[in-house]
Amino acid sequence: MLELKGRTKFATVEVESGMSLLDLAIKHNVDFAFSCTRGTCARCRCQIEAGAEFLEEVTDEEWDRLEPEELEEGYRLGCQAIIKPGAGTIVAVNRPYF
Repeated sequence: MLELKGRTKFATVEVESGMSLLDLAIKHNVDFAFSCTRGTCARCRCQIEAGAEFLEEVTDEEWDRLEPEELEEGYRLGCQAIIKPGAGTIVAVNRPYF
C-alpha cells in the first residue's frame, strides 16, 4: 500500500515497483508539486513518514539537491524515489520548499 499526501489531495493506492513516487502521484491525481521530473528543481521534495526501506537508494540528483540533514530526516525527491519490488507500506507527504 502507498499513501500519497499532496498539497490538497490524498490517495491510498497499490504500490507499483519500478515507478517513482511522483509518477504514482501524477497517475492518481495527487497534487504533488513538480516542475522537471528529473531531479533538478527539487519541487517534488517529499518526506517519507513510513516505508523508506522499500525505496531504492538515494540518487546522485538527491545528494546534489538535498542537504544531508534533510536526507537524515527522511526527505527524498519524489521523481527519484523508486519503489523496490515486493514493497510494503509507504507513506509519502509532498513538502516543497515553497
